[in-house]
Amino acid sequence: MGKTIIISNRLPVQLQISNGSITAIPSVGGLATGMKSVHSGGDSLWIGWSGLTDEDIPKELESDIDNALAEHGSSKVTLTKGEVEGFYFGFSNRTIWPLFHYFLEYSEFELDSWNTYKSVNQKFADAILEKAGDDDTIWIHDYQLMLVPQMVREKRPTVSIGFFLHIPFPSFEIFRTMPWRKEVLEGLLGSDLIGFHIYDYERHFLSSVRRILGLEVSFNDIYVDNRVIKVDSFPMGIDYKKFKEAAEEHARRSPEKLSELQQRLNTHKKSDPDNKFFLSIDRLDYSKGIAKRLYAFEYFLNKYPQYKEKVRLIILAVPSRSNVPQYQLLKREIDELVGRINGEFSTVSWTPIWYFYRSMPFENLIDLYTSSDIAWLTPLRDGMNLVAKEYVATRIDQTGVLILSEMAGSANEMNESLLINPNNFEQIADTLHQAITMPVEEQKARNSSLQKRLERYNVEKWAHSFMNSLLGQRDLEAAHVSRLITEARLQGILKDYTSAKRRLLFLDYDGTLAGFHNDPQKAGPDAELYELLDILHQQENTDLFLISGRDKDTFTRWFLPKGYHMIVEHGVWISRHGEQFKLLENVKNDWMDKIRPVLESFVDRTPGSFIEEKNYSLAWHYRNTDPDFGSLRATELSTVLTSLIGTDDLSVLNGNKVMEVKSSNVNKGRASLRMLGENDYDFVFAIGDDWTDEFMFQELPESTVTVKVGRQKTAARYFVENTDKVRELLKSFAKA
Repeated sequence: MGKTIIISNRLPVQLQISNGSITAIPSVGGLATGMKSVHSGGDSLWIGWSGLTDEDIPKELESDIDNALAEHGSSKVTLTKGEVEGFYFGFSNRTIWPLFHYFLEYSEFELDSWNTYKSVNQKFADAILEKAGDDDTIWIHDYQLMLVPQMVREKRPTVSIGFFLHIPFPSFEIFRTMPWRKEVLEGLLGSDLIGFHIYDYERHFLSSVRRILGLEVSFNDIYVDNRVIKVDSFPMGIDYKKFKEAAEEHARRSPEKLSELQQRLNTHKKSDPDNKFFLSIDRLDYSKGIAKRLYAFEYFLNKYPQYKEKVRLIILAVPSRSNVPQYQLLKREIDELVGRINGEFSTVSWTPIWYFYRSMPFENLIDLYTSSDIAWLTPLRDGMNLVAKEYVATRIDQTGVLILSEMAGSANEMNESLLINPNNFEQIADTLHQAITMPVEEQKARNSSLQKRLERYNVEKWAHSFMNSLLGQRDLEAAHVSRLITEARLQGILKDYTSAKRRLLFLDYDGTLAGFHNDPQKAGPDAELYELLDILHQQENTDLFLISGRDKDTFTRWFLPKGYHMIVEHGVWISRHGEQFKLLENVKNDWMDKIRPVLESFVDRTPGSFIEEKNYSLAWHYRNTDPDFGSLRATELSTVLTSLIGTDDLSVLNGNKVMEVKSSNVNKGRASLRMLGENDYDFVFAIGDDWTDEFMFQELPESTVTVKVGRQKTAARYFVENTDKVRELLKSFAKA
């Protein structure tokens, strides 16, 4: 078992240079805390930026810094001031951050920033490659490093890579506006496992993968060449025990040991025990909706004037990215709003808003959590929002009310809180009133359920869930690889091929011998394919059948002069030695007049789809449609057709972006079995890419070498990754 390598933009330690010496202090952030159980002992390494630029580090201290970091199991990536500006303050926080939080108007699409982002991601990838072995497990974190997985994968194709995005992933309509959307998706798809906080983000990501890259997605699996990438949601928890114990210790303190902040809070509480404290804690960021919260508070005071001098809003805004223009404007707006509202509503003994613009030590956070009757957290868009969970964890007597924006990721697992739309001031005012008047019994009932869930699914459980899923994906990968036609397996197959007295080959066409095309008539054979089929067809004691769902007219044009054996329309027609096609099965087509109008109605309602009419089947193609809309229509059509055909001895085949209606007693399995019975074959081979080929894989004897093109679930014994690999395999037969 190899080591675990964790990668994030910042290391979990802070470096301080003073008097020519280096001090490394462990961080106490959410990620650093969450990864403690993963980043422990000598079998793990954390790679990231130290927080000091190359210009900040004296040359003579470089080795001291490396040693100080090594003591904490860390290794640094070096960045210049220009790289930090373009990579972190530029592309990460002026492009990705606003775009992924749905603030399209703040998103900047600067080529220089993108190029810096790429080069810094390559630096991180190089740092990983320098330290990583093939058996190691790599876990990459967050939006600053979305290109790193593929950069590592290109050099270490067998290493296990996980990626977790700690912010929302936007809908396709938002994401598509990024000029480098394709590159970002391809970067992420270097991972084996991609994690998000909630299913909504996972769903948006999968939609973008299908629509932008056109890749096959099955449930939450993405198929890319020879790999299956799993996408899943893992809601991040908190260190529940830490916050609960801190609150318990806080409750035991004697009055003289209380902090200055707590003493001030107590003084105000004693002056009027019925007064309520609203608590708002956020980084100063436009996604947090602080300004809207202030406007909503003003609306509340006007709608419910009886609460003037009875409530106080405590706002803690933690400074963030203060050199970015939007953040400077936001701070000015909030400063002015607080001043205006306080000026409008204040009395001699009451100031409605207490506003703190600074970071606070952990002890003061506990003061605020335990003293506030209502936590009011209403981000306009938030990946998770752990403050909501921290507040609930500190409520050791189970009182207190949490008002939470439904736009926060944590809202999905905190339904017992009062969920609101942060843009609906009427709803917010009424919800604040509901929170103030909520009976203690109801508060305890809600918080009891929340606390049990938060204690059970804490941050350590989150980290272990992700790692276990990543390791499980590696085991699954190993199981898949066990069926891949490797060089060793190929040699065994070729040995049987060359020693056979009589061979039978069944070759599917679309998706197997040739790739797919938006227009099926343009997916014709090339010169190389003709040459390869000629060789196989002319080999002694070898019967080669092209077996396809294609219509006989197309195959007549493409292949009849070549004299190949052909079975088309899933087993309806057969041609041997270049003869005209003959019916292999007696089938009816009088049902087509009943089904055709149904398919035509779906063509009318599904732009890009069309009908392919064969002699004894009808196919509805939807490769050219929007992927999500096409799949939705296909599901709808399948339901309609299934109810319509009833007992008419018809079946509906779901192929690759095509749905075909045909006679039930005709399929590739039945046709191939008939051909098998015509001679005494001691080597049988069948290869195909979709569900219509599964009939062959299931019907042919167990000794048959059955091969699936792609990694979907199959009855075949082996698989190859794509049509290029099919050609390589058949060339091996040709040389045998």
